[in-house]
Amino acid sequence: MLADKRILLIIGGGIAAFKTLDLIRRLRERGASVTPVMTRAAAEFVTPLSVSALAGEVVHSDLFDLTTEAEMGHIQLSRSADLVVVAPATADLMAKMAQGLANDLATTLLLATDTPVLIAPAMNVRMWDHPATQRNLTQLRADGIAVVGPNEGDMACGEFGPGRMSEPLEIVAEIEAAFAGGPLLGRRILVTSGPTHEPIDPVRYIANRSSGAQGTAIAAALAALGAEVVFVTGPADVPPPSGVQVIKVETAAQMLEAVQAALPSDAAVFAAAVADWRVASASDSKIKKKNGALPVLEFAENPDILATVSQMTEGRPGLVVGFAAETDDVIANATAKRARKGCDWIVANDVSPETGIMGGTENAVVLISETEAEHWPRMGKPEVARLLAQRIAKALAG
Repeated sequence: MLADKRILLIIGGGIAAFKTLDLIRRLRERGASVTPVMTRAAAEFVTPLSVSALAGEVVHSDLFDLTTEAEMGHIQLSRSADLVVVAPATADLMAKMAQGLANDLATTLLLATDTPVLIAPAMNVRMWDHPATQRNLTQLRADGIAVVGPNEGDMACGEFGPGRMSEPLEIVAEIEAAFAGGPLLGRRILVTSGPTHEPIDPVRYIANRSSGAQGTAIAAALAALGAEVVFVTGPADVPPPSGVQVIKVETAAQMLEAVQAALPSDAAVFAAAVADWRVASASDSKIKKKNGALPVLEFAENPDILATVSQMTEGRPGLVVGFAAETDDVIANATAKRARKGCDWIVANDVSPETGIMGGTENAVVLISETEAEHWPRMGKPEVARLLAQRIAKALAG
């Protein structure tokens, strides 16, 4: 898919710059050519010699190089590529891009290009969460810039949270999706998946049997159609798909917070099996047995994530899809749920123990809209995901 594709790779100045060495290798083994551009700060983290050796091309870094600029080299660089990739996209680079600044070769290229641009942000979690960075991110997306990541995890600075640059293979998958095009290219879609774990005490929790397989498959199918996918997942049994932005949570309250932070989006698919209740006051220490006396747990209702988003007056996704896992009167209960929550579609399924669907590899669903209930045959969860992704693409296309 990447054979003969020309990638202009702009390497920003962050510790994640070391990952670009593997990214270059992955791109070249797929047949792409890589023209590297390094900021001055990037050279503090990886050497131009290493980058040049892997890319098989000279590294560009000087805006005022007399040899290349005699032929307007920065203009040629900016327009000769099929795709411009910025990795890592530091907070500084994102800010300059959002404001249209051009004070070095990298930012001048980005301002001068009419080629599609993909950025892979990487920075400290506090920098990522800062309102200024989030404003810049919103502006870049509005400008048509595609974004992959960042992931959540341990930081080089010792902190934990979102801000880790996507892994090279994740970036490659996003690049391949960009060239593949697809009906969802340029669309941003939110997907929730997995169960939630509601703590009783530090070692016990309330959960359900959801594996997260269906939500994971849906996220992968949407990404394969070109969508930018934000994947909010509880503690699932399956690993998240590549090529999506992964946000890991534990509880329903955390999932709601992550969902609200991920908006706006063109569509949202709520496939997570969110616990309806939580312990009102989880114990800070392990609950001990007391002479055979049973502990008394008081429950509180969890936030209704699907209803919250469906009933938003501002910033509501254009298409909201919920899931209804039922054991009795599947169609009736799911139809009532769609009306009660206010979502556009409900994907209903029978999760009675004898079906083997909850935690299994197959699913049999009914897609319920305002006007009809469409029965799908039993099939593998990836096939269900692909069919749903196609329906979403058709709906968003109008």
